[in-house]
Amino acid sequence: MLVTDFQGELQLDTLRYRLRRKKQGGQPFIAAVVSCFLAAVLLIVPSTSTVPAAEAANSSGEWVSLAAGPAPASNPLEGFVPYAGSYERVPYSMEWFYVPVNSVVVGARTYNWSSFESQLNAIAARGHQAVFRFYLDYPGKASGVPEYLLKSGLTTRAYTDHDNRGVSVSPNYEDPRLLEALDGFIAAFGSRYDGDPRIGFIQMGLLGFWGEWHTYPHDGSATPENWLASPATQQRVLQAYTKAFTRTKLQVRYPDAANSTLSVGYHDDSFAVGTLPGTGWHFMDKLTQAGATEKWLTQPVGGELRPEIQHCIFDGPMRCPVIENGADNDFAASAKATHASWLLNQHAFNPGYSGQALTNATTASRSLGYRFQATAFAVTRGAVKGQSDLSVTVRNTGTAPFYYDWPVRSLQSITRGRLFEHGRHRGSFLG
Repeated sequence: MLVTDFQGELQLDTLRYRLRRKKQGGQPFIAAVVSCFLAAVLLIVPSTSTVPAAEAANSSGEWVSLAAGPAPASNPLEGFVPYAGSYERVPYSMEWFYVPVNSVVVGARTYNWSSFESQLNAIAARGHQAVFRFYLDYPGKASGVPEYLLKSGLTTRAYTDHDNRGVSVSPNYEDPRLLEALDGFIAAFGSRYDGDPRIGFIQMGLLGFWGEWHTYPHDGSATPENWLASPATQQRVLQAYTKAFTRTKLQVRYPDAANSTLSVGYHDDSFAVGTLPGTGWHFMDKLTQAGATEKWLTQPVGGELRPEIQHCIFDGPMRCPVIENGADNDFAASAKATHASWLLNQHAFNPGYSGQALTNATTASRSLGYRFQATAFAVTRGAVKGQSDLSVTVRNTGTAPFYYDWPVRSLQSITRGRLFEHGRHRGSFLG
């Protein structure tokens, strides 16, 4: 079992597998199986044995060291993420999309999941997992508020901020009809999709512009009116989500005292601009104020590389404009501070980087999240005749844990039958 206490790096128990020996095969077969197993593992966790595995493997229990090899091009549930689609420039394992609530909620406690299903299936067909956010109000897009609520007299506010030009509207988040609709939607959503393997992470969304839990400048400070949902309504949404989703990992935009003890992670959507501490309102400042600086040990951090600097940040931080006071323009320090596992960065995929910027961006993508490395293996004779035990030690050299409980799948011999019998391993790198 992989122990998910992350103290600088994961502490890992030994992974044990049983190997069946062919009667006439003896030690050469064991060595070949060890080589086959390590080759399969190293597709995800590359290492280079200090001696050839086939020659070193025996039943003495002696540990054989494995030196680190090159990092894999892509791993599940980490790295840069594009908007949903097929791209070739940078390897990726997840795809991002927004979803209007009214595409699913077509009446009071009446749901049509067909378009959402189509999106999940399209992403899965490309061999990826989905990250997404439902919204009620997206500036510049038609309202995501269910039509039946608008017709019932739900109060909404028109605005021109964020290039909206009056297209979307901000709903009254305190209206009991809207709150009841959100309660029902979240419960139905979780009942249907909690634990769905097509989904990587879910951002809670729903509240505020873009579902980002803010209505700036209509927030009570820049303007007198505060359009955002009240703390009580925010807590109601948080509780509904954490009750509905106990397996799929959730993320919310801003760390605060109301969510710091809940099983939710965070998404920093102003990454490498509003990330590092010092202003009092940057992401790391809010983590500290919420007492949640260690939350990444159990809950994932993601977000979006700030769009205004996506095109230039990998040319060097000095090549990017300072777009607001206190801006970081420091990707590496932001990644280290947040322990982020993934980031939306559409520019990496379209139009894409070239030359040294592409090399830097690829390295930056690989720096996110976990990085498992097989460090040693040993073979001992098993208690059951005709079997041997293969032990492998694995270390996480990345900056974050693997947050899911994935089973290790049986590996099939290219010559005959199933090679390994196994149990479940928390945080396993073989999905």
